[in-house]
Amino acid sequence: MYGTIVFVHVVSAVLAIGPLFLLLPTIKRLRNVDLPTENAYLTIIKIIIRLVMHAGHLLVISGALLLLTGPWPWYTSWVITTLAIMLASGVFLSSGFTKVLRRYYLPNSHKGEILTVLTTTAWIYIGLMLVMLWLMVQKPMLW
Repeated sequence: MYGTIVFVHVVSAVLAIGPLFLLLPTIKRLRNVDLPTENAYLTIIKIIIRLVMHAGHLLVISGALLLLTGPWPWYTSWVITTLAIMLASGVFLSSGFTKVLRRYYLPNSHKGEILTVLTTTAWIYIGLMLVMLWLMVQKPMLW
C-alpha cells in the first residue's frame, strides 16, 4: 500500500508543477490576440490553474498518508520546511492567479501588466514547487 501512495504522490507532484510550464507560452501568446482567441487562451489558463490546484490537493493528501504510514515523523526538519512552503504556496496560488485573472476582465485594465504579473507568479510558484520537490527527494536534515 505504501508503494501505491508513493506513486500517487509522485504523479500528483508532476501534475502540480508540469502544467505550469504550459502556462508560460500561453500567457506569452495572449499578449497580441483578438477577443475570441483571448477568451480561448484564458480558458486554457483557467484549466491549467484548476489542474494544478487539484493536483496540489492530491499531493497534500498523499503526503499526509505517507507521513502517517512512513518512517519519517512529522517533526523532521525537512517535513516542517516542506509544510511551511506548501502553506505559503497554497496561499500564493489562490491569491496570485485567481485574483489576478479576475482583474483581467475589468474594464480599463492594463492587460499587459496583468500578464506580466501572471508570468512572474508562475515562475515564483514553479520555484516554490521545485524547492518542495528537492526537500521531498533529498530529505535534508536542516537542523
